[in-house]
Amino acid sequence: MANEKEACDGYLDPPLVHKLLELDSKLKLYRKDFQRRYSTFRERLEEMEKNEGGLAEFAKGYTRFGINSHPQGGLKCCEWAPGAAALYLTGDFNGWSYTSHPYQKCDFGKWELHLPPLSDGSSPISHLSKLKVVVQVPDGGLLFRISPWARYVVQEPTSVEYDWVHWDPPEPFKFTHPHPPIPHSLRIYEAHVGISSHEGKIASFEHFTVNVLPRIKKLGYNTVQLMGIMEHAYYASFGYQVTSFFAPSSRFGSPSDLKRLLDTAHQLGLRVFLDVVHSHASSNTADGLNEFDGTPVCHFHPPPRGTHPAWDSRLFNYGKWEVLRFLLSNLRWWHEEYGFDGFRFDGVTSMLYHHHGVEMVFTGDYSEYFGLQVDEESLVYILLANELVHSLFPTCTTVAEEVSGMPAICRPIEEGGQGFDYKLAMAISDKWIQVLKEKKDEDWDIGNIVHTLINRRHGENCIAYAESHDQALVGDKSLAFWLMDASMYWDMSVTNEVSVTVARGIALHKLIRLITHAMGGEAYLNFIGNEFGHPEWLDFPRVGNDESFHYARRQMHLADDGGLRYQHLQNFDISMNHLEERFGWLMSPPAYVSCKHQGDKVIAFERAGILFAFNFHPNNSYTNYRLGIHLPGIYHLVLDSDSEIHGGLSRLDHSIEYFTEEMASGGRKHSLLVYLPSRVAIVLARKQD
Repeated sequence: MANEKEACDGYLDPPLVHKLLELDSKLKLYRKDFQRRYSTFRERLEEMEKNEGGLAEFAKGYTRFGINSHPQGGLKCCEWAPGAAALYLTGDFNGWSYTSHPYQKCDFGKWELHLPPLSDGSSPISHLSKLKVVVQVPDGGLLFRISPWARYVVQEPTSVEYDWVHWDPPEPFKFTHPHPPIPHSLRIYEAHVGISSHEGKIASFEHFTVNVLPRIKKLGYNTVQLMGIMEHAYYASFGYQVTSFFAPSSRFGSPSDLKRLLDTAHQLGLRVFLDVVHSHASSNTADGLNEFDGTPVCHFHPPPRGTHPAWDSRLFNYGKWEVLRFLLSNLRWWHEEYGFDGFRFDGVTSMLYHHHGVEMVFTGDYSEYFGLQVDEESLVYILLANELVHSLFPTCTTVAEEVSGMPAICRPIEEGGQGFDYKLAMAISDKWIQVLKEKKDEDWDIGNIVHTLINRRHGENCIAYAESHDQALVGDKSLAFWLMDASMYWDMSVTNEVSVTVARGIALHKLIRLITHAMGGEAYLNFIGNEFGHPEWLDFPRVGNDESFHYARRQMHLADDGGLRYQHLQNFDISMNHLEERFGWLMSPPAYVSCKHQGDKVIAFERAGILFAFNFHPNNSYTNYRLGIHLPGIYHLVLDSDSEIHGGLSRLDHSIEYFTEEMASGGRKHSLLVYLPSRVAIVLARKQD
C-alpha cells in the first residue's frame, strides 16, 4: 500500500482512491469518510504488526487458544475470560473434578493451563473425551461453559445441551487433492447438507459427498456454497444462530467427514464456499459464546447495542482486540483446516449500520451510506477480513450478502472500498416474486424487469439469482410454486396431456432463470433443488410443525424420474450452465439491450458475442421478428427453451441458419429475422469460418 499521503484532519487517502472517484464522481463529497475508514484500518494493521507480528500471525489464534499440543509435551490450554474470577478445566480426563485443574491468570484477561503428558508419554486428554470450562464468577458461583475455540461439539439424543468433545484422532484426515483454480465464470450451487436427501431425516456429510457432489458437477456448476456448517444448537435457524464457530455441525457427521467432502469436491474440480456468520451469534449461554465469562460483554456490546432487535441474537464488539482475533482466526481456520475456497459473509447490511437495516428503506441516496448511522468498527473488521483472506489466500473468494447498496463494497481496499469480490444482487429475486404475485402475464412491465436486471454499480461484481434459500423458506413460495402451485402434485406426469398451468409454469420458469443468468450479474447462483422446480417450500422441524421433516428435504429423485416433467427443468439448467461455460458471458461486459418492447413482451440483448431473445407474451408468436446485432455473419441456434428435451413444443427448426442484413435495428448496424414463439427464449451464436 505505497504512495500514501497525508490528508485532511490527519487521515490518510487510500492510495488508489482516484480510481474509485473516477468510477463514481459523486463519491467525492464523501472522500473524508473513505479517508477516516482507511486510516482506522491502517492503524489496526500497524497495531497488529507491532504487537502480534502482523495480521497473518494475529489470525492464528486457534494455535494458542482452546486446546493445542504443548511444545514440551502434553497440552496447552488458553482462554480469554476477562470477567472471570477463576477458570478451571474439567471433564472425563479428571473424573469431572471441577476445581482440580485451575488455569493461571495472565495479562489482558487471558488464562493458561499446561497439562503434562501421561507417564507413558500419551496425551492427558484422550480423543473424543468430554470437557467443560468451569468459570468462577466474582460472587463464587460456578458456570459450565464450552470453549469458544472448541473444534467439535455434540448433542446427546436425550440432552438439550451440547457437549464439548476433544477432537484429536490418532490418524488425522489427509487431503489428497489441490484447490481447483479460480474459474473464469462463477456458477454457484447453494446447498444445505441436512436437507439434501429425500428421506425424512438429517442427511449427512457422507450422503452429500457420495450423492450430491457428482450431481452438482453434472449440472454444470463449478462452486458449492454450503450453509449451516458452523455448529448451531437450533436446527431450524438454518445455521444462522451459531453457537460454536470453530466446530462443523456434528448433526451431519465428524470433522473428518467434512474434510472428505471438501477433498472430493476438489477432486471433481468444484470449489467450496462457506456461509460464514460473523454478523451475530446465538444468545445461548450453555452452549454458545454468550456470557462465556459470566458477563454479557465478553465478546459482545452491552445491551441494547449488543442485541439484535429482530434476530434475538448477540452482536459482536468489533472494537475489542480479542474479538477481532477470534473472528479473523475463524476465517483462517476454515480455510487452512478444512480447505474452503471462499466465504459468503451473511448479514453484512446488519454489520454496516447501527440500525442494522431494520425497517429501513434504502432509496439510493448516498447520504444513507455515510455518517453516524454507519458502524465503522464493524466496517473496519470487514476490511481486515478481506485483507486477510486475499493477502494470505489469493485464490479465495469473498461474497457479501448486502442489501443496502453501499458504494464500493466490491472495490479494492486500496481504492477505499471494502474488498469483497462479489455481492448478491438481492433485488432481482424480489422483483420476480413481486411480478408473479402482483401482475397478470399480459401486464408484466418489460422495461422495469430489464432495469432491475441491469441496475448495478459499474465495476462491482454481482451474483445474480432468480431465487435463493430465502424464497424457498416457509412463509414464501419458490418460483415453481408461485407458477404452478398444487398442479405440481398432480399434473407433472409426461404420460398425461400437459395442463395449461403446468405448461405456463415450466415455460416461464426457464425464461426467468435464463434471463437472470445471462443479464443479471457477473456470477450466477441457484439453491439446491430449485434447478428442477422443487415442488415444496422449506421448513425445518420445529414445535410449530410437530417436529416434522416433511419439508426439510430435497426430493432429487423427482428430477431423475423419466416419467415426470421435472426432468425438463433440470435439463434446461444443465444446458444453461454448459452454454455459459462455452461462451463465458458472466464475466463479459454487461449486456447491450437492443429490444425491450412492452406491447410485444420481447426482450433481446447481446452479451459475450451471442444474441439472447425472450418472448414473454402469453399468446403471441412472432414470425420474421427483427433483432439488432453487432457483428454481421451467419448465426445458428445454440439454446432453445422450446426444445423437447426442455419440455417445450419443438416449434423451432435447429437446422435453420440466420443471415444478418445491413439494416439498423435497436441501435445496431446489422439485424436478422427470427421466429419467436410465445413464452420461448432462444440464444443465437455466430458460426465460425
